[in-house]
Amino acid sequence: MSDGVSPDQAHRALASGDPAALGMFDRLLARDPGNARLWLGKAQALELNGDGRGARIVAQQLAEQAPGFTAALTYLAGLRLAAGERDFAAPFRTAAARAPHDPNIPAAHVEALAAADLWADAAATAAEARGRFPDEAHFTLLEAIHAGAAGEWARADALFAELDDDHPQRPLHEARHRLRGRDPAASERLLAQVLASEPHDIAAWALRGIAWRLAGDPRAGWLHEQAGLVTLLPLAARAGLLEEAAAQLRNLHASARLPLGQSLRGGTQTRGILFQREDPVLADLHAAIRETLETYRAQLAPRDDAHPLLSHRDAQWQLAGSWSVRLTGGGDHHKAHIHPQGIISSALYLVVPDQAQDESEREGWLEIGRPPPDLRLDLEPLRVIRPCAGHLALFPSTLYHGTTPFAATGGQADERLTVAFDIVAQLPP
Repeated sequence: MSDGVSPDQAHRALASGDPAALGMFDRLLARDPGNARLWLGKAQALELNGDGRGARIVAQQLAEQAPGFTAALTYLAGLRLAAGERDFAAPFRTAAARAPHDPNIPAAHVEALAAADLWADAAATAAEARGRFPDEAHFTLLEAIHAGAAGEWARADALFAELDDDHPQRPLHEARHRLRGRDPAASERLLAQVLASEPHDIAAWALRGIAWRLAGDPRAGWLHEQAGLVTLLPLAARAGLLEEAAAQLRNLHASARLPLGQSLRGGTQTRGILFQREDPVLADLHAAIRETLETYRAQLAPRDDAHPLLSHRDAQWQLAGSWSVRLTGGGDHHKAHIHPQGIISSALYLVVPDQAQDESEREGWLEIGRPPPDLRLDLEPLRVIRPCAGHLALFPSTLYHGTTPFAATGGQADERLTVAFDIVAQLPP
């Protein structure tokens, strides 16, 4: 404890967007000035309070003084990426030179590059680390994953062959590799292995859906095409709530940035958990979402214990993770992705750009079911949703989803403001 404040309290305040988090970290650091995690919290709190320059200074100093603290390196790289710096991942190279025997630094470096879709660079960094750490099989896996994503299928195939069969992460990633090679049967065998031990693995179910579609397996329809699974519902909101929420969120986006490691390509995303903020407008929005979720539940097919979503149809649902995204044109979009932490994913439209109404262009539309670009598959989306202000799109988290880019027109209507969240189910004991 420090002056009545604990590190957990400070980090909870940071996650909820409380500006008081900065003072909490300052008081904690006065008692424990050598704590790197507290310094990272202070940097994040400075950013939360709109002091991006101060956050950058603290993060830079932390990276220099604690090169093995990979969370700080990743945070600094994210700040550099948001600032438009091409060599945003340079702090990892500097840290690796200072701590050459630490394999965690190149591992985090690889993930940061991959998060920005720099798959060839990620594979090259993994290959270099594999040479320096020959006993770390994880680097062989990382090189295989990202070489495949970069389009080097033969290189990835040879690397997967080098891995031991019992490598814990191999089956899921090799299943993805087999999909790139258009071998859905091999992919299905590997995914069945994953799901036998982890039956609720959302990432495995997502890939299985693609494998079944490629193979023409009728189970693909059972998984993702049943009535009610994908829908757009009007939000059960009181009068004026959408406008009030949009105004509050614009204030939050004023100090937000493009995050590293998320699906967003352009625009800004709020930090922390949106609905943990103590704000009456956001509380009303949260309540409206929960009410609309019950409408969604009511239109679903009956419980099916074999289905990754319908098995939870009658369970207790709760929001886990919530955030807002603001796009303003110029090609801003979300790449195809999934949210493996939940069972239901979402997109609540508060403000929609005028150009999204054009049926022929479909700018800023939500594509559900199109495989991610690194798989290089020509499957079309299962559903395309035109965004509509005041409406909530809901769909299984096992479905890849992304948005089409939209271009700015130079007018005041060039804004796409959304709220998103994941739904998790309380599993039986």
